[in-house]
Amino acid sequence: MKRHGWLLLCIGVIFGFTLANTAGKITRKKVKAAQDLFGISFDNKAIDTMLEYLSRNRQGYESMHDFPLENDVSPALIFDPIPVDYPITQNEGLNDWKVNETAVMPDNMDELAFYPILDLAGLIKTGKISATELTSHYLERIKLFDDQLLSFVTVTEALALAQAKRADEELAQGIYRGPLHGIPYGVKDLAALPGYPTTWGAAPYKNQVIDQTANVVRKLEEAGAVLLGKTVSGTLARGDVWFGGKTKNPWDLEQGATGSSAGSGSATAAGLVAFSIGTETLGSIISPSTRTGSTGLRPTYGAVSKHGFMVLSWSMDKVGPICRSAEDCALVFDYIRGQDPSDKTTKEANFRPAAFSNIAQLKVGIFQDLFDRDSSATGQNNRRTLTELAEMGIQPIPMTLPDSFPFAAFDIILRAESGAFFDELIRSGGVDQLVEQHEGSRANSLRQARFIPAVEYIQANRHRSKLILSFHESIKDYDIILSPTYGGRQMLITNLTGHPALSLPNGFDDKNRPTSITLIANYFAEDKLIALAKAYQTQHRYHGLIPKPLK
Repeated sequence: MKRHGWLLLCIGVIFGFTLANTAGKITRKKVKAAQDLFGISFDNKAIDTMLEYLSRNRQGYESMHDFPLENDVSPALIFDPIPVDYPITQNEGLNDWKVNETAVMPDNMDELAFYPILDLAGLIKTGKISATELTSHYLERIKLFDDQLLSFVTVTEALALAQAKRADEELAQGIYRGPLHGIPYGVKDLAALPGYPTTWGAAPYKNQVIDQTANVVRKLEEAGAVLLGKTVSGTLARGDVWFGGKTKNPWDLEQGATGSSAGSGSATAAGLVAFSIGTETLGSIISPSTRTGSTGLRPTYGAVSKHGFMVLSWSMDKVGPICRSAEDCALVFDYIRGQDPSDKTTKEANFRPAAFSNIAQLKVGIFQDLFDRDSSATGQNNRRTLTELAEMGIQPIPMTLPDSFPFAAFDIILRAESGAFFDELIRSGGVDQLVEQHEGSRANSLRQARFIPAVEYIQANRHRSKLILSFHESIKDYDIILSPTYGGRQMLITNLTGHPALSLPNGFDDKNRPTSITLIANYFAEDKLIALAKAYQTQHRYHGLIPKPLK
């Protein structure tokens, strides 16, 4: 009976969703052909007993197509990676941020675009520059440089100037919303914003307008931030290629910014925004931050609301800041984090980035074997960083990544969930309009999703549960784990488990392109990531630099 049930599910998926002629009769021959895809075999008698059942299954699948699903409808099964005995510290609200009121205007206005947020906030609060003037400065830089970078898909100039004007008027009335008051930023074009296209980086959606405001955008607006525009997402959150071209790395205009938050990474590093918002499913905050020399914070799964963002994977998507320093990341994260009734995966947790005054007291682990294997320029920078951390009192303890898991199967989790979200795109043939159609493209990934049996998706998530427990047990007694950014399966594992990570710039390769090291922490321990990264950046300046091609 178990084998029959498994076959009914997997054959139902293949025939219910992939045959071009769905009205065609399901025959023994078709079932036998489908069996080969899944490595199973039933005799003719067993197959014949299933034919009517499979036909009824397909009718059920087809009936769902008559009931549209809005983008913000998530599955009834909610992913929650947090162990039942894991303590989540009660949220005590926003931190008490002190803006730098002694900040002064630079002689070279180009430098202003690269100022830390708290310095920009100090200039605005003390009236040394208005929010409108600062916004106009960033808008001019977008006009000057973005034709080369392709980091913006939509510039919301009218909205930005209106928000900046409001910020100035409020300040004149004695209303100050905090350190993000009047600070210009960009948001990845997966986030909905009424009145403007939300293109998801894909040609079929380039005129799509969603009458909804993403929760993160709403929170930033309430904090007084000024939205300069929608930064480029690679096609449906894959890579740096979108319907307008390839988003470039400001440090090397011949190179893509990589990762689907390419626009956010590029715009931040180029000083076209004070900060930006990205998303990550399998590396799209960490990767573009590394490539562009930005500091990117991928929060704990559930720390920041995903409401209003395109879904690539309900159980893997995270929203987080891409900035020019760890302190900037902490500030932005503080304002966007927290529970949201519209996103049932979110949780309240405390965040106190100033709580760790002595970073030498942090217990730090290291995936030593991953560092030892890398002889490239990146590896050399990583080893120098370990020396610099040792000089700061950090003595990491060697540890290893879990390895006894079916890692080749975990990809079906993302593909199955994205296949469900883009159901209509695939069935309508709109997937054929995507720019990239090669073997590794998003279009091909979505088509393949139709061939994933429901049982195998569930089995992969059962193995994922074991992976989550294994990784949690291995790191729970540490404050921070050090890893090469692209070392082994670290990025895959930590995205599956939902642990937070931070991309820390640590130098340049032999072509003067940025490199990074990655810091990993326990669930909702972003404060420890920030503490170590800020301490490092206080002593070593590899972050927030002006890219030479733009000087």
